[in-house]
This record gives sequence, C-alpha cells and structure tokens, in this order.
Amino acid sequence: MGSFVRALPPVLVALLLLSTSCLLAQPANSDCDDATTVCAGTPGSGNNTGANIWPGFCTTPPTEHVVWYTFTTNSQGGPVEVSISDIACPPVAGMDNELSAVVFSGDGNCTAGAFTSVGDCQHDSVDFTITTNALSPQTQYWVVVAGVLDGSATLAAECGFSIEVGGPGADIIGVDFSAGEDVTVPEGANTQLLATGGTTYNWSPLAGLSGNGIPDPIAQPEETTSYTVTTQIGPCSYTDTVVISVERPLTPPNTITPNGDGINDTWEIPGIHDHPQATVTIYDRWGQRVFKDTGYKTPFDGKDLPSGTYYWVIELSRLEGTSKPITGYLSIVN
Repeated sequence: MGSFVRALPPVLVALLLLSTSCLLAQPANSDCDDATTVCAGTPGSGNNTGANIWPGFCTTPPTEHVVWYTFTTNSQGGPVEVSISDIACPPVAGMDNELSAVVFSGDGNCTAGAFTSVGDCQHDSVDFTITTNALSPQTQYWVVVAGVLDGSATLAAECGFSIEVGGPGADIIGVDFSAGEDVTVPEGANTQLLATGGTTYNWSPLAGLSGNGIPDPIAQPEETTSYTVTTQIGPCSYTDTVVISVERPLTPPNTITPNGDGINDTWEIPGIHDHPQATVTIYDRWGQRVFKDTGYKTPFDGKDLPSGTYYWVIELSRLEGTSKPITGYLSIVN
C-alpha cells in the first residue's frame, strides 16, 4: 500500500505560518529582564512583533506579548517625556494600526506585582508623548509598548516605531554631564577646559589641546574652536560642546587714500569680523558724526569727505565681555 500525505486546509496552513513567523520574529526585549535601555536624548527604534494588547495593560504590565524599554532618571529627577513616533504598520488586512505605551516604576528586579503606573497610558496611530509624574532621581523606570486591537480590527497592531526619552527628569547634558562654560581668550592665550560628570573623556578635535582622556586639558587654539567631549555613563554615550573664542586685537590703520586706485581706498580693520556686534563710529574734527555702522559689513571709504584727521570709536558688544570703547584717529588723504 502506498503512503500518502493528507493536505491541510489552506486557512489552517496560513494560521500556522503566521504563528510561526511571530514566534521567530518576537523582539529580544519581550520581557522585563531583557528591557532595552533608552538613553536620554538619543532616539531608539524597535517593533512589537507578536506583542499585542493585554487585559489590564495600563495598570499591570503583562509578562508576555509586550516589548520593554528602561531608562534611569538624572540626579535631579522630575517629570519625564516618553515619545513614541514614526509608527509604521504593515498593510495587513484586518490589522489595527495603533500602539499603546505606559511608564511604570518598579523595584528594580522585575518583580511581578511591583509595578506602578507613573503616567497616563496612551495609544494612537500617530506620534504621541507620555508626560510622567515627577520621578525620583537616579531611579530605574520601564516603558511597556504593545499593539492595540479594537474596533473592527481582527489582528493586533504589530508595527515599527521610534522611542525617545527626555525632559527635566531625564536630560543628562547640562545636569549630570557638561563640557564646561564657553570662554573667550585673547589671541595666543590659553585656558583650562573642565568637563564634569563623566566617567571617560574623549575630546575632539585634539588641535590646541594638551591631552586627551582627561576632564581638564589646557586649550590654546589658534582660532575660535568648538571642542566636543564624549563620555560613557552606564550603557549610554553622551556628548557636549564647549566653544573657545579667540579674540584677535583690533589694529585699525591710521590712513586711507580714497582715490580709486584700488590701494588703501577703504578703511579695513583687521579682526573686526571677530566682533559681529561691534559698532564703529567716525567723527570729524568738530565732533560731527560722519559714519556709524554695527557689524561693519561695508568698510568706510570716506570718499565724499575732505582730507583731514578724523576720530573713531569702536564699541564691542557687552555680551563679549568688553565694555570699554577702543578709540583712535584716522587720516584721509585724497
């Protein structure tokens, strides 16, 4: 007698394949112990394949069919904003297109029954943000995401998405980690950088620095430079920037000859463009103002003025730390 294989109904085959696909593709962060860390200010991405809505989802996190994320608050604590965005669901007939998310506190050990919701449970098919209550400083919290199944849908949503954590209670830059204050130095001078809050310190660029791998190298850049420092805090990498502005001395010439020969026709002031808010004013010998400009984008040519001696005043921006005007004289020789 010959052997035979009994064919399964097409619908049953499809269901088996779908079930197998979900099992194989379920994300690695499908339980609390394997929660994916989200670093403040750094968007993460994921999907909730096989993670569909569960009864009591908003108050008690289920042990399966959801995806888990975790974050730790900064040293100040406070409200945290958890954003779910870029929701992209496949065009599967009958599938819902909404994701649900909620933020929980816990005991740090993923103990069942120890979780408490600390913000509104939300769900949507477009970008949404959960703002939590004021959270405790330096404490671990969890975000649970699942697909929604409601209305006329017959399949729970299984979608890709982005997740980001921020807000007063989560932000690290400027709270727990800083590259230091911006500094203005005279040309040729140096200053000591002082990054704080990191565990490692990698600076870039290295030009003008006395060393790397330390929080406080000496900086002597030849020109205004933005120095970036990167540190590792736990599993997260953070970057901050400090700007060292190099102030060149202003050395205006004392003579111009506006005769149209292309040589010394205008009053060019070396270094003036390092001071975009500088105000340049020129007076004649009787104290009458003949020129005034802020930013000095168009150099003074004096071509409509008679030969003689004129007096100038350059006022630098108070924001640049210089309030005393610079003065001198200028001879116009036609």
